Amino acid sequence: MGIEKILIANRGEIALRIHRAAHEMGIKTVAVHSTADADAMHVRLADEAICIGPPAAKDSYLNIPAIISAAEISHADAIHPGYGFLSENQQFAEIVESHDIAWIGPKPEHIGTMGDKVEAKRTAGALGLPLVPGSDGAIEDVEEAKKIASDIGYPVIIKAASGGGGRGMKVVESEEELETQMKQAGTEAKAAFGDATVYLEKYLGNPRHIEFQVFGDGNGAAVHLGERDCSLQRRHQKVLEEAPSPVLSTEERNRMGDVCAKAMADMSYRGAGTIEFLWEDGEFYFIEMNTRLQVEHPVTEMITGIDLVREQIRVAEGKPLSVTQDDISFDGHAVECRINAEDAKTFMPSPGTVSWYHPPGGLYVRVDSGLYHGYKVPPHYDSMIAKLIVYGHSREGCLMRLRRALDEFVIEGMKTTIPLHQALLDDPDFQNGDYTIKWLEEWLDKDAE
Repeated sequence: MGIEKILIANRGEIALRIHRAAHEMGIKTVAVHSTADADAMHVRLADEAICIGPPAAKDSYLNIPAIISAAEISHADAIHPGYGFLSENQQFAEIVESHDIAWIGPKPEHIGTMGDKVEAKRTAGALGLPLVPGSDGAIEDVEEAKKIASDIGYPVIIKAASGGGGRGMKVVESEEELETQMKQAGTEAKAAFGDATVYLEKYLGNPRHIEFQVFGDGNGAAVHLGERDCSLQRRHQKVLEEAPSPVLSTEERNRMGDVCAKAMADMSYRGAGTIEFLWEDGEFYFIEMNTRLQVEHPVTEMITGIDLVREQIRVAEGKPLSVTQDDISFDGHAVECRINAEDAKTFMPSPGTVSWYHPPGGLYVRVDSGLYHGYKVPPHYDSMIAKLIVYGHSREGCLMRLRRALDEFVIEGMKTTIPLHQALLDDPDFQNGDYTIKWLEEWLDKDAE
């Protein structure tokens, strides 16, 4: 039996994205929202809307009992978590399924496995994914850490087993620093994630961040939908993404994509997932897997023509994948700019009321946003307010169209990062696709001088 009503356990542009896909499939939607989001666009467009708490996320979008109650009151037969919030919470997925509500996401056990960085690395290695040299798992003993670091060579990096976003992460240049940095990383990890467990890896000097989109039916069939280059980052947060990567050859793409798809088939993975790698000197190193839809999924949709949210819903209904690997082709180039309500130079948040809004249009230009004239951007959540996604038959053509679209994009009433993206497009290194995960921060530091 097909899904008839989806509760969208999220907010902002991703909630609107899910709503649109559902309505195109003839499925009704239920929006849940905090009091701060009562006037949000997805709330206005959904078939039903239920307030689940005050502005603070812990009291609303992270409030599992409130979300389950909303699903039961509205008789929703499925929940889509979007990204962020509860999307990678194993307990939430288990509770949803225990209430006989379809979970539009991976199997709960896979969320748990890949959410634990140590277990994820162990599992990835067993599935044949290439790993960064380092400890086999959690590390507590300083002498053991010194031996591993000596074997693989300095610099090394200490990482928190739980969580991400750069917290609990320390680069160690020499043996003299190791004990102090291990303790600091564990303390940070405990404060941020409630778990002081850390592990150790070889620190790659100047890699790119390349991720592969994968999809499984939960019964042993899986495909990959190519890669995205997400190397343009500030403080471990992605700023701009493109597909395909400017540095990969077709042979590398197919070889690594097939490795990822086979790994997902072997674990009977269900739904959308992203396997993230560091890439340096032609070598891939697994760093983590995200068991959810990614913010940057639209660039994959643009070059493959496949609606990933629609596919998520189909798989949650128990249907097979709508495509085989042979059906998937990669055509042209796509870039996504994350537009934040922030000062483009200081990156200070800049929430406010939208006094003028004019999104760009034209062939192959897509804007994913919940903004509208008069909308008040609340200060309580992530500052991303829009995604501009542009496609071209070539990378050069795509960048020309992106420049035009950015020039056309008007958001007034707050500061945005549109000027940052315009400046990036003017840089020869970016134009040539010659950048790494360190490039943007160095570029910003140089610009600030």
